[in-house]
Amino acid sequence: MIAVETRNLILSTLSFGVCFAVWSIFSIIGIEIKQNLGLDETEFGLLIATPILTGSLTRIFLGIWADQYGGRSVFFAVMVLTAIATWMLSMASTYPMFLLSALGVGLAGGSFAVGITFVSCWYGKDRQGTMLGIFGMGNAGAAVTSFCAPFLLVAYGWDNVAKIYSVALLVMAVIFWIFTQDDPKTLARKEMDRQKRSLLTQLEPLKNLQVWRFSTYYFFVFGAFVALALWLPRYYMGVYGLDIEVAGMLAAAYALPGSIFRAFGGWLSDKIGARRVMYGCFISSLLCLFLLSYPATDYIVHGIEGPIKFTIAMGLVPFVILTVVLGFVMSLGMAAVYKHIPVYFPDHVGSVGGLVGMVGGLGGFVLPILFGLMNDIIGIWTSCFMLLFVLVSISLTWMHISIIYSDRKRCPQLRTHRALPETLYRIGELKLGDTKPHYSNDSEHRKKD
Repeated sequence: MIAVETRNLILSTLSFGVCFAVWSIFSIIGIEIKQNLGLDETEFGLLIATPILTGSLTRIFLGIWADQYGGRSVFFAVMVLTAIATWMLSMASTYPMFLLSALGVGLAGGSFAVGITFVSCWYGKDRQGTMLGIFGMGNAGAAVTSFCAPFLLVAYGWDNVAKIYSVALLVMAVIFWIFTQDDPKTLARKEMDRQKRSLLTQLEPLKNLQVWRFSTYYFFVFGAFVALALWLPRYYMGVYGLDIEVAGMLAAAYALPGSIFRAFGGWLSDKIGARRVMYGCFISSLLCLFLLSYPATDYIVHGIEGPIKFTIAMGLVPFVILTVVLGFVMSLGMAAVYKHIPVYFPDHVGSVGGLVGMVGGLGGFVLPILFGLMNDIIGIWTSCFMLLFVLVSISLTWMHISIIYSDRKRCPQLRTHRALPETLYRIGELKLGDTKPHYSNDSEHRKKD
């Protein structure tokens, strides 16, 4: 017999995976729509990014509603409404209609804020990093779309792909509702007929600068992950001349490791601390993006016996390897960011997680548009990686400065530490009786960090 919390975790992860697959559907069907409507690169970037906008903006409100009404009910409602919107997508015929339908499909992305609220209620703080990492493996839905949707597109057309996804999501919603149970906090509130917390109370932690710093990290690790998952099929077709089936499979090779290893990122954050994981993620991403951003270049060297011509360009195989590595380290960073939230804000997981997810999702909306715009203006395919290199450089610099400043200001004895406080307690470097570094219960620390 599977334990209740395990069953809820499994079904929540599967449901989020289906939602994520629907959320990224335009990365594949958008290519045929682009050809049918004669869209330029900027219009195509806007089309594939529009669902990300809805999924991002709704996360904070869906997270709050999940805190108030229970994650199970809100999760079910999100899946049903998204299934209806996806079916209506198959009836669109003009660019404005596609954009409007994409807004409805984007509701699927908001399921993440609901899911983390629901899952975190079933586990203690010492296991939340791992369990939220397992739930985050639902990101693999993007790989499913990249791998399967091209074959469905060729066989049945883009409109039938939308219908198939709609039915699959509706079936998943019914299974989720039948086999899951309300979380303990929701049950306790119902039994005691406790009054729901007001919206202003739920939003109170958003005054904390620390929340916005976490959001900035997530803008890169999640927003750029989603943006590349949407953009890579088009990139492979444009740069390497691949057909849509092969381009989709190679894009899946990027998205799949970046999804399934999120659980490992959660476990690693529990063991060594989320701060160390974030350093590893940002530094590794810098190296990968530096190599990926270098454009194909022809050189002429004036040699002794005449000009020597040669070309520096990245081949398909090393490009695929670097994108897989990039997706892997991004998955570790995603889990590390969300490890912080239930530790520092245990009573506001929905609102704080929703805001962080919203900002990250906005990265997935803004970046594909910028990718297309830079292609149109600059005319260099690798400009998308140049932009991401700048973005991760800013995130790494801000994180490092903030850590050094906060450590030196409040806790001189922590100047050399780069881990979450509860990790230091676990390994015995700090004692529970210490007053200054007792982060998890010190509200003043949270306000000033």
